Amino acid sequence: MLSYWEQQSLIAYDCIVIGSGIVGLSAAISLKEKSPRRRIAVLERGLLPVGASTRNAGFACIGSLTEILDDLGHMPPEDVVSLVNLRRRGLQLLRARIGDERMDYRENGSYELISAAEAPALARLDEVNELLGGILPGPAFSLADGKLAQTGIVAEHLVQNNYEGELNTGKMMRTLIDLAIERGIEIKTGCEVLGIDESAGTVTVRIAGGLSLTAAQVAVCTNAFTPDLLPGLDIKPGRGQVLVTELVKGLPFKGIYHFDKGYYYFRELQGRILFGGGRNLDFEGETSTELTLNETIQADLEEKLRTIILPGREVAIAHRWSGIMAFGGTKQPIIQAHSQRIFLAVRMGGMGIAIGSEAGRMLAGLVPA
Repeated sequence: MLSYWEQQSLIAYDCIVIGSGIVGLSAAISLKEKSPRRRIAVLERGLLPVGASTRNAGFACIGSLTEILDDLGHMPPEDVVSLVNLRRRGLQLLRARIGDERMDYRENGSYELISAAEAPALARLDEVNELLGGILPGPAFSLADGKLAQTGIVAEHLVQNNYEGELNTGKMMRTLIDLAIERGIEIKTGCEVLGIDESAGTVTVRIAGGLSLTAAQVAVCTNAFTPDLLPGLDIKPGRGQVLVTELVKGLPFKGIYHFDKGYYYFRELQGRILFGGGRNLDFEGETSTELTLNETIQADLEEKLRTIILPGREVAIAHRWSGIMAFGGTKQPIIQAHSQRIFLAVRMGGMGIAIGSEAGRMLAGLVPA
């Protein structure tokens, strides 16, 4: 039962954003920049985001060489260029909006390990650099075999990506939250959305517990969880497994690293190693929204930690977790009007850090002032 005051002032908004991850907060901030007097609420079903926004590896990446070559096998070249450009624009917006210091953004080097079986990819390095030449100020990739020995990592070759960095995911999200609050955006956590009902003049958002909120427009930014609200979209969840080691004495490398078409990734993190990936070992099992650990993949990460990243060394594991990403038949995100009053920015394809800010800005551009 609502009071008169609650009915008058506390349940109606100009725009409601569902999802408080990178995309949702970025969309809300962009909407506020577009229309400063617009009253905006961001709804999050948990106390913390339950997707990948706070559970990623902190990679600010545009794509590795073998990943882009794999994409070229399934997508027209212009679509691959468009996707890389979207990632770059998103990272540029994120850095401009937050500032590098507030999220510990660093460029300590970004590298891809190339196995003997993948060595033919090096013959196409110049081809990919030329393809991306129109959107980058210089070559994206360069051979860095000379740096391989000092890292102690086991690989045949090393390719450097000249336009990637790393950041502190927690500080990034904390700053986005602070920016949203500073702009007068309401963030309501523990607010599970059960359904969205659109009528001619408004949208009603039904909340667990029997409460409903209304808005002129609703922005859905729930990534892998979107089909629960809007069935029929080409969206499948993809769970990512991550571990972090205890402190590693004399760790011989810094920066971020990829291998196996981007399915594996690791980085130095304050003297530890953060290592994640392996979804390609069990696509079916990792098509899940359950925040649980896959023991097979976790064991695989530990094995590769001992044989590839720190060969011959035993290191204790301090933390393990999983995060939920969203994928579909194409790597392009879904950023579109779903109806006259409902708008989408979902299916980030595991690139939410890179794409999220620009996806939010693009969504805001679709919403009428």
